[in-house]
Amino acid sequence: MTFIKITEQPSLYDNLEQKSVTEILTEINKEDQKVAMAVEKTISEIEKLVTSVVERMKRGGRLFYIGAGTSGRLGVLDAAEIPPTFGMPNTYVIGLLAGGDQALRNPVEAAEDDMEKGWEELLEHKINTNDVVVGIAASGTTPYVIGALRHARKKGILTAAISCNPNSPIAAEAEIKIEPIVGPEYVTGSTRMKSGTAQKLILNMITTTVMIKLGRVKGNRMVNMQLTNQKLVERGTRMIVDELSINYEQAKNLLLLHGTVKRAIDNYKNDQ
Repeated sequence: MTFIKITEQPSLYDNLEQKSVTEILTEINKEDQKVAMAVEKTISEIEKLVTSVVERMKRGGRLFYIGAGTSGRLGVLDAAEIPPTFGMPNTYVIGLLAGGDQALRNPVEAAEDDMEKGWEELLEHKINTNDVVVGIAASGTTPYVIGALRHARKKGILTAAISCNPNSPIAAEAEIKIEPIVGPEYVTGSTRMKSGTAQKLILNMITTTVMIKLGRVKGNRMVNMQLTNQKLVERGTRMIVDELSINYEQAKNLLLLHGTVKRAIDNYKNDQ
C-alpha cells in the first residue's frame, strides 16, 4: 500500500496573504472544528492504550512519550503537567524529545533523523516490559520515533503510535495505532496547527483518564495537585470547605499542614 502524507497535501485555501485578518481567523477556526471529530473516531484505540497503561502503572510501570519537533514538545508538555496537576512523581510519565531539552526552544539539526538515538535514550531510563512507549509524529515518518518503537516492540514492550496520516511507518511499528486524520493544514504542511491540536487533545485524554483511574481525582477535583502558588492554595482550601463543611481558615490550615486536599480530608475524617 502506498503511503500518502495527507499532512503534506496542499491547503484547501490559497492566496492567504491577500485575505483580511478576519478571513484568515475564520478559515483557521473552520478547519480547527474538524479536529475534535477526527479525534472522536480514535477513541476505541485510545481506550486500549489507557487500559493497558493503567494496568502497567499499577504494577510499577511508566508511560513514555517519544517524538521530535512539535510532536515531541507536546509529549514533554503533557508529561510535565502530571506532577503539579495530579501530585504524581515525575517518574511515571516521561517525555523524550529528539535533541533533548535544547530542542524545546530551538530546532536541533538532524536530531530526528537518528534511528537509534530514541532507543538509546529509553535504555538510559532502564525501560522494561512494565512500561509503555507512545511514539508521536504527525507525519508518521520520523526515524527517531520509528527506531525507538521497533526496538521496544522487539523487547516485548507495549507500543502505541499517534500519527495524523493513515497507515504510517510509525504505526507499522506499534501495537496500538491512533490516527486522527485531520486533513491538509491551513498553511500547507504546517503540522503545528490541526495535527498538533489533535495530538494535544489525545495526550490530554490519555493521561487525564489514566490519573482518574489511578485514584488521583475525587469527584471532579484535582485533590492531589501540588500547592505551587496562591491560586492553587485557594482552590484547595475551597475544596476542603465544600467537602468537610468547615470554615475557611480551618480548611486552609489543614491544607498547609498536610500538603494536599486528599491528605487534609483523610486526616480530618480519621481524627473525628
